[in-house]
Amino acid sequence: MNNHEIDYKIYGDDMQFVEVELDPDETVVAEAGSLMMMEDGIHMETIFGDGSAAAGGGLMGKLFSAGKRVLTGESLFMTTFTNTSHEKKHVSFASPYPGKIIPMDLSEYNGKIICQKDSFLAAAKGVSVGIELQRKIGAGFFGGEGFIMQKLEGDGMSFVHAGGTIHKKELSHGEVLRVDTGCLVAMTSEISYDIEMVKGVKTALFGGEGLFFATLRGPGTVWIQSLPFSRLASRVFAAAPSRLGAKDEGSLAKGIFDVFSGD
Repeated sequence: MNNHEIDYKIYGDDMQFVEVELDPDETVVAEAGSLMMMEDGIHMETIFGDGSAAAGGGLMGKLFSAGKRVLTGESLFMTTFTNTSHEKKHVSFASPYPGKIIPMDLSEYNGKIICQKDSFLAAAKGVSVGIELQRKIGAGFFGGEGFIMQKLEGDGMSFVHAGGTIHKKELSHGEVLRVDTGCLVAMTSEISYDIEMVKGVKTALFGGEGLFFATLRGPGTVWIQSLPFSRLASRVFAAAPSRLGAKDEGSLAKGIFDVFSGD
C-alpha cells in the first residue's frame, strides 16, 4: 500500500488535538467534522469512503466503500486535506470529547488494527477504513460494539480517539485479559476476542458492571480506555435536572423560569 508519510504533533492533555505536517502534495484523510484549523495552501475536498486504493473500481467501488461506513454508524463522506503549496503546511484535528488521541503506525502492527466503530479520527491517505465482522455470535450480540467494528489497514499513520486515560497492554501468548465491553478501544488482529457472561446471579444483577465483559486472549496488543463516552453520557443524563425541577435550581435557569412564570 502506498500511504502518504506524514509527521504530527499532539497538543493538550485531556482535550487533545493533533497537528499534522504535510509536505507538498501530501494528503491526510479525516472524519467529517473533526477539523480544528488549517493553514493557507491546503485544499479540502469531500469524498466517498476513505479514498484508499481499496475503494477503487469506479463508481460502484466508491459506493461500496462508502456504504460500509454506514454500517459502522459513520457518515457516507470523509474529507481529504491536501497540501497544494510548495512548502510544508499544517492542519489540525480535534477530539470530539475529553480523552486521548492515540497515534498508530500501522506498519508496526502487521498493517491492521481493529477498533471500536466511532474511534477513528484521521489517517494518512492510503489507509483503508473498513468494517470487521465479529464471527462469534456472543461477541456480536453482547459485545457492546455489535457485530461490526472498524478496521484500519495499510502501512501509514492513523489517529484514534478514546475517552479518559488510555492504557496500552501487551498480551503474551495465551494470556487472558477481561475488560468491560465499553472500555475496549482497539486491538491488533492477532488478538482473540470473545464475550463472557459474569458468573453468579448476585454479581450479574447487582454488581453494577453489566452482564457481560470482553475476553481478550494474546498474543497481541490492546488499548483500553478508562471512560467510555457511553458511560460519560449516562452520568450526565442522570445528573441533569428534570423539567419539573427546573424552578428549584439555584441558577440562571431559575431566574428565567421566574420571569416567564410571573414570580
